[in-house]
Amino acid sequence: MPTAANLLAIMPFPNIDPIAFSIGPLAIHWYGLAYVTGIMLGWLYARRIAGNDALWPENTSPITRAQLDDFIVWAALGIVLGGRIGYILFYDLPFVIEDPIRAIEIWNGGMSFHGGIIGTTIAMILFARKNGIPLWSLFDIVAAVVPIGLFFGRIANFVNGELWGRLTDVPWAVVFPTGGPFARHPSQLYEACLEGIVLLLLLALLVYGFRALKSPGFVTGVFVCGYALSRIFVEFFREPDAQLGYLLGTNWLTMGMVLSSPMILLGIWAMARSRSQTAPQH
Repeated sequence: MPTAANLLAIMPFPNIDPIAFSIGPLAIHWYGLAYVTGIMLGWLYARRIAGNDALWPENTSPITRAQLDDFIVWAALGIVLGGRIGYILFYDLPFVIEDPIRAIEIWNGGMSFHGGIIGTTIAMILFARKNGIPLWSLFDIVAAVVPIGLFFGRIANFVNGELWGRLTDVPWAVVFPTGGPFARHPSQLYEACLEGIVLLLLLALLVYGFRALKSPGFVTGVFVCGYALSRIFVEFFREPDAQLGYLLGTNWLTMGMVLSSPMILLGIWAMARSRSQTAPQH
């Protein structure tokens, strides 16, 4: 059990300026650059996957690179609008009701991944219907590239010194400027590793090694399950949002866990559905 003595500064925060650079009065923040970089790299990776016919059912890609070029705008809107609205509904609703202008004050809170994925899902459904693209295949290609954005987003959280972890005395603990004079888990880096790097490599193995895209929906199911399990695990090390705290009188249950738990069942269902749809008929 950490003591007051060993919870004091272990590793100082690198104190990176949240503003990457300025152009006149316009300040460009690392957080915004992370979103742009994640979306652009995800788009380039998606184009590569879409251009490889051998990965898809009947050796024919169901989506063209030109269609992906159009979809990037839809995806960006889904991420930003869904992420912000999701944060308000899941984490900040009482405060926004009391002060509606808070809804556009992105420095008061920020974005919710669960809201972002809902917003992106709506964008994918609308785009697939409009362009005659198989929905589950579009889900799969987006799921395969999402960890890139998650990685950069969590790194930006670390740079901003936000969403830090619980008190700890592990050797890699960090003292965040907004987290008091105590050492904390760098939970943003845990998430960047699990939700970003590990999940990206796992999905790439499925796409290129096991040709999982030939079973539409399987990659999506693995992503949904993988994210949920990673998020629930890291929540044990992450400090809950101050306005919510722990739920149901516990000292461990968080909103992140509550929102992620149904995703496990949803992911298992998607994988089972995928296998049943592609199982050989006798």
